[in-house]
Amino acid sequence: MEGLIMTSQLLLSLSILIVVHEWGHFISARMFKIKVEKFYLFFDFLFPLANVLNFSLIKYKKGDTEYGIGWFPLGGYVKIAGMVDESMDKEQMNAPAQPWEFRSKPAWQRLIVMLGGIIVNLFVGVTIFIFLTFIMGETYLPKEYVNTHGGIEALELAKQIGLKTGDKIVRINGKDYDDFMDVADPDMLLSNNSYYTVLRDGKEVDIQIPGNFIEQFNSKEAAEKFIRNRFLPTVVEVADKVENPKGEEETSMAKRVGLQSNDRFVEVDGQPIHYYDDMQVLLKQHRDADDKPKPGDSLSFKVDRAGQVLSFKEPYTAAQIGFSVNSGIKPDDLKRIKYSFAESIPAGTTRAFGIIFVQLKAFKKLLTGQLSPQKSLAGPIGMAHAFGTEWDWERFWRMTGLLSMVLAFMNLLPIPALDGGYVVFLLYEMITGRAPSEKFFETSLKVGMFLLLILMVFVFYNDFAKLFSRGS
Repeated sequence: MEGLIMTSQLLLSLSILIVVHEWGHFISARMFKIKVEKFYLFFDFLFPLANVLNFSLIKYKKGDTEYGIGWFPLGGYVKIAGMVDESMDKEQMNAPAQPWEFRSKPAWQRLIVMLGGIIVNLFVGVTIFIFLTFIMGETYLPKEYVNTHGGIEALELAKQIGLKTGDKIVRINGKDYDDFMDVADPDMLLSNNSYYTVLRDGKEVDIQIPGNFIEQFNSKEAAEKFIRNRFLPTVVEVADKVENPKGEEETSMAKRVGLQSNDRFVEVDGQPIHYYDDMQVLLKQHRDADDKPKPGDSLSFKVDRAGQVLSFKEPYTAAQIGFSVNSGIKPDDLKRIKYSFAESIPAGTTRAFGIIFVQLKAFKKLLTGQLSPQKSLAGPIGMAHAFGTEWDWERFWRMTGLLSMVLAFMNLLPIPALDGGYVVFLLYEMITGRAPSEKFFETSLKVGMFLLLILMVFVFYNDFAKLFSRGS
């Protein structure tokens, strides 16, 4: 069910973005009275083999244009008369040029047609972020809350770069900040020579961030191994059953001793504890290398219940005690910013184009070998996981806005078969006054489509490799 929800969200989001992208080409072509023969969501052939497995799931014709949904769900296209494209219609190109064809129009008009899809993707992405900013505003956890509640809990990734539990991150790259989530901001992680300034034992220490550190955040699971705010070990809910090392269910220790909501752990094995991570360190001493309880071990602990300290000692037979804890964050601890619609326009636009700037930084690092393609690139499976296993409309539209900006950026890359490749040829024609030969253009298109196919195979393989590595 979770897989179905993730896949459905991805397909709906991509379908919206493909349709609006192709509509951008369609409407700009019609604006210059160019005939559009096909408008398709998904391909009605085995991309990039234009003459293999040609069939549609749905199609109908209105005027000169056939509208349809193809069977191959990895994109979409409009077939513009008199233009070499994915359909590779050589027969049409061998006939004399007609006034309603793409090739008969001035270069500046053809340039607008080719930029039409990118422009619409940018418009859609910016519009989504403007409305999200207006409707949702901003809600975040101020860094001051974390710094006054024990600092950070440094998890696996944080420890790799030298952060420690209890550190208080006071500046990022020498600058003050407010939102605690800025410590994992992609734009900052992609910058060269980034560093945190932390307050540790009353002294300020600079922690350098490796240039490729963002590779460690290639999945939600990995990102959750970085840092979090420390919180008190206060019981919220008690589980009736837990699983023991034999895979059998047993009554939880928390249930056996009668832990209650709002009980706060104050001591484990005679050691005073103040934060949940303190407790985890002591519990780990009762587990073996496989994270299973050591045979015959008992756990002693004390809890504060409304000012009364209660002591317990129980056999430690399951890795979980059987309770969930309160992070300690209350609604009033969060900072909220509401925007008027007028304020949302520049704020939403800045957020949207911030995605483009992040993509540019990441692309530069990929080209210079500072980032690994295997760790940095994600395909459909990776994108589906980003949507999450529950249908959340705010997250759906946030992801759709992000993908719209990413698609605009990707389509502008100067690769033949992408819009950016056509743009390069048209700019060359406008500057030199002569167009590249048809043969050269056709060969370039084939090379570009081959490169896209290789990239498609790579990201699919990469997605499956990451999926299986998570499963193991």
